[in-house]
Amino acid sequence: MGRTALIVIDMINTYDHPDADRLIPSAESVVPAVSGLLRRARRRDVPVIYVNDNFGEWRSHHGELLDHALAGPHADLVKPLVPDDSSLFVVKARHSIFFETPLGYLLGQQGIDRLVLCGQVTEQCVLYSSLDAHIRHLHVVVPRDAVAHIHADLADAALRMMERNMGARVCDSDELWNDAP
Repeated sequence: MGRTALIVIDMINTYDHPDADRLIPSAESVVPAVSGLLRRARRRDVPVIYVNDNFGEWRSHHGELLDHALAGPHADLVKPLVPDDSSLFVVKARHSIFFETPLGYLLGQQGIDRLVLCGQVTEQCVLYSSLDAHIRHLHVVVPRDAVAHIHADLADAALRMMERNMGARVCDSDELWNDAP
């Protein structure tokens, strides 16, 4: 097996969309786990790649997306997860982290074949990204406490599908890179 990367999906977010009221409580619950994964991955020099929706703002770049999210009413969900100077950032327009993005090329250039997927939304972007990673013969790990959902029942089903149908390892975030406080 090659290298592992931590992929943070859609956590740079203004929560200004129709499902936000249902998503926010789950997002609040996963921020500490995602923050812990970020801290441990960075400590171990595991590449961190943010793959984030551009919210239809085709002129925006990652700095503008981050500034907009930090200026919004839910900045408390974004502040603990701010990319550092070593983080990579890929902007996406649809659900999958791979759909018409340069991520596949980036992973190949970095020798990465194992992805730890965290972020939101479990039953949408995380599920579709896991499937697209699987068909690209990448190994996938999904920490169940580091993915936020809109519908809990669909999220549970999505995690089961990722594990059973896509061979993903579904675990708790504290099982990853937990050799230091």
